[in-house]
Amino acid sequence: MENKYRYFNRDISWLSFNYRVLLEAEDQSLPVFERIKFLAIHASNLEEFYKIRVAEHRAAIFGNKFHSMETGFETTEELLIQINQEAIRQQDEASRIFNQLLIPELANKNIILYKDQHTEPFHREFIRHFFEEEIFPFLQPVMIAKDEIRMFLRDNRLYTFVRLIKNGRYFYSIIKVPYSKVSRFITLPPYNGNYYMMFVEDIIAANLESIFPGFMIDQSFSIKISRDADIFVEEDNPELLAQDIIKKVKKRKLGDLSRFVYDREMPQEILDYLCDTFGFHADDLVPGGKHLNLEDLIKLPNPVGSSLTVIPPIPLRIKELDNARSFLSAIYHKDILLYYPYQSFDYLLRFLKEAAFHPEVEEIKLTQYRVAENSAVIDNLILAAKHGKKVTVFVELKARFDEENNWHTAELMKQVGIRIIYSLPKLKVHAKLALIKKRKFLRNKDLAYLSTGNFNEKTAELYADMGLFTANKDITQEIAQVFNFLEQQIEPNFRHLLVSQFNMVPSLISMIDREIQHVNAGKRGYIILKMNGIQDERMIGELYKASEAGVEIDLIIRGVCCAIPNQPFSKNIRITRIVDMFLEHSRIWYFYNSGEEQVYLSSADWLKRNLNRRVEAAFPLLSVQLKQEVISILHLQLSDNVKACWVDEELRNVRKTQETDSAPIRSQKEVFAKIENP
Repeated sequence: MENKYRYFNRDISWLSFNYRVLLEAEDQSLPVFERIKFLAIHASNLEEFYKIRVAEHRAAIFGNKFHSMETGFETTEELLIQINQEAIRQQDEASRIFNQLLIPELANKNIILYKDQHTEPFHREFIRHFFEEEIFPFLQPVMIAKDEIRMFLRDNRLYTFVRLIKNGRYFYSIIKVPYSKVSRFITLPPYNGNYYMMFVEDIIAANLESIFPGFMIDQSFSIKISRDADIFVEEDNPELLAQDIIKKVKKRKLGDLSRFVYDREMPQEILDYLCDTFGFHADDLVPGGKHLNLEDLIKLPNPVGSSLTVIPPIPLRIKELDNARSFLSAIYHKDILLYYPYQSFDYLLRFLKEAAFHPEVEEIKLTQYRVAENSAVIDNLILAAKHGKKVTVFVELKARFDEENNWHTAELMKQVGIRIIYSLPKLKVHAKLALIKKRKFLRNKDLAYLSTGNFNEKTAELYADMGLFTANKDITQEIAQVFNFLEQQIEPNFRHLLVSQFNMVPSLISMIDREIQHVNAGKRGYIILKMNGIQDERMIGELYKASEAGVEIDLIIRGVCCAIPNQPFSKNIRITRIVDMFLEHSRIWYFYNSGEEQVYLSSADWLKRNLNRRVEAAFPLLSVQLKQEVISILHLQLSDNVKACWVDEELRNVRKTQETDSAPIRSQKEVFAKIENP
């Protein structure tokens, strides 16, 4: 079907991706707790979406700002209406999957999750006692009235809203559900071979008479709000930037309202009372199910065990590296490419630890965007500093939701003499780079590590990323130039790396144009781009131009995709989306180049922010063997007919179907098998 616009809207496209996540919760081939995990991820994603993207649009209304990008929305208000309609549709679908599919499936596995406060008689005494001993001491009900608001509703906190009756009059109260003192899910005594669990808010609802003596309980409902979680800082003074960011992060939960979520069973007159009391407007309202904050389901206890979940494969070891006396020496012999989480992240930790002790190593430089709490990466950098190495770490304090963790780890590193360089004004540093510098009089070359993902051992268990270890002088010298720019703003000159702010966009356009020239010369033109998102209209326009010239283009895009396929200007563009047990996070750019194939790995997506407001790095695979390994993985993903969908011209996730005579191909499992048995 022809679309009269040239681009999908970024936010509507993202909602299409999040719906694809939700579809995993409906997949009956998965164990029930794996399905519950995807339901929780969908809810968590949507919460962050409202905190950031929707909050940004709401703020833009007051500034009269909007950039339509030929997506069909003339105003921000029109876009927000469409966003809310789609979000409500997905929340309704999530409630249906939870109540009609997952709760019955849990019951089939002898796990009973009560759907409300009504319980079996054999549990009522336990619930009453548990409430009195474990919940009641932490409750602080607040009576509210329209002309007397005495309560601030916190961001993403669950509240129970209660209507009471006394002497023929209505009274209203709000109870904050305790979340730090009591688990969201309460395990009840097993009975007759079944396990039982209950939402904490349902236990509260079952005991409201104890909270409000002298009142008759009329009705109660769950409510929550989401607040603007983005922070804006003045970046003109780098010396004060860190202080300003941390100060504003602490006020994040006090941001402006971005949505008010309520149980859709709430009668209109009660909803009207809430809106009048707290000043909510119609465009603030997002109806939800009886149980809100379904992201908490990620913590639902599993009393049965591993048979109800997916156990990821143990990351593979590499015998050649395990047997090597020195990991650093092994890198001198050849480039080493690791694919997480299929292969162990421990090799990166070994790389840093060996550098910390190696007598020839003089200096270590590294970029930090998101690191794990209690990070082993940071521990190894501290170890290096304590052993006399000069260590410099560029810490990006503007990594959203990781600002405080990054600041705390930076302070730890400072205490042992590590040089910390904080965020650059107006730019985020998103490149994933480490450089090991040898003493200058030694013949041995410097070593480097370049990655598509963060220096984070926790996310490396879940995110599919690639990391390259190399001693190639052409690469290490250019990484040194990146650090010179970050430290001293010295203008670099890149021939091999593609770095945003410098040569990335012109080089990409040149490589796309080269494929067009090959087609014009009667040869094949082919491009594969694997990324988390593609939004920049200039780059999409270059792909449209290539498609019209006859270049075949396969896009493997997990999230936002503003390119529209199957149009006259994009008839040669196919879009694949893969959602499976690991988050597809690696960025891979492939250009056929008339048989002289080129492959780049990168930290960058083709979003406006990555190409224009960040420091990103893409690096070529110069080893023929490694290049072919990555190309084969790309083709495996394009062949996936189990977890892959086409994204069509209406943003639908269309399942790839198996041909009658073809075997099922689940690319993540196939990749693991390929790496295990090369």
